[in-house]
Amino acid sequence: MRVLLLGADGFLGRHVAERLLADPAVQLTALGRSDDADVRFDLASGAPGVLARFLDAVHPGVVINCAGTTRGGARELTRQNTVAVATVCEAMRRSQADARLVQLGCGSEYGPSPQGASTGEDAVPRPGGPYGVSKLAATELVLSSGLDAVVLRVFSPVGPGTPTGAPLGRVAETLRRAMQNGDGELKLGGLGVQRDFIDARDVARAVHAASLSAAQGVVNIGSGRAVRMREMAAALAHVAGYDGSLHELDDGPGSAGPPPYPDGCGAWQQADVRTARDRLGWRPRIGLEESLADVWMEAACRV
Repeated sequence: MRVLLLGADGFLGRHVAERLLADPAVQLTALGRSDDADVRFDLASGAPGVLARFLDAVHPGVVINCAGTTRGGARELTRQNTVAVATVCEAMRRSQADARLVQLGCGSEYGPSPQGASTGEDAVPRPGGPYGVSKLAATELVLSSGLDAVVLRVFSPVGPGTPTGAPLGRVAETLRRAMQNGDGELKLGGLGVQRDFIDARDVARAVHAASLSAAQGVVNIGSGRAVRMREMAAALAHVAGYDGSLHELDDGPGSAGPPPYPDGCGAWQQADVRTARDRLGWRPRIGLEESLADVWMEAACRV
């Protein structure tokens, strides 16, 4: 099976690439903006016709799009998350390859959920910020493209390679500095929210399964269980062997602490993952303890 992977140099893309390379039946080509990519191409500024010609040359059976960004203003988010996907869809329509598209969406497309509720794929999306809006627009482009396509709405990914700009990555970096400086108090904000955390390696397994399946439409990828960020921070401190105290900063107006959890999803989010089980034959395998241990291992080695 020939697979073209877009965004192989990103957090999730690296795990997807590793998973696919472990499958001897997969012939993988990586396209991206970094020097490590097999082919360099910027989806946000590149022409669909150029990408279509490349698709015709490689002739993949599956295109997996992990490209995108979580940071920046509305304009940059739109370019990298929406315009880029429009380019992919148009190129695939022009191509003779007749490939299947697996698009990585995100739980932020849904926006805030009622406390205690599990969000299913039939929920009406109401994103609470520009990131979620840009990803939802990309999902709508894929679903209306006429392509053989599935969108995996990934909730809150963690694990090896978690970016320092992500909420849990910031916790790990703050913890590392506190231990390095001998601080007996860890000061953190945004700990009251509850999120559905899923290991990035389990996400990669879901992408692999989706590429082999006939599933179309939207499929949620999460653990199916919301965990309070406070518990994640405490567990990470335990894994690190930090014996100081955890001080929660006020997240209200005028606070000097970090901003609240930045995904626009309010206080609670939990995925209903029955569709992934039924249509992909997928279930999460990696527990949060292992995920957090790997997050800390990388943070501790950072200079």
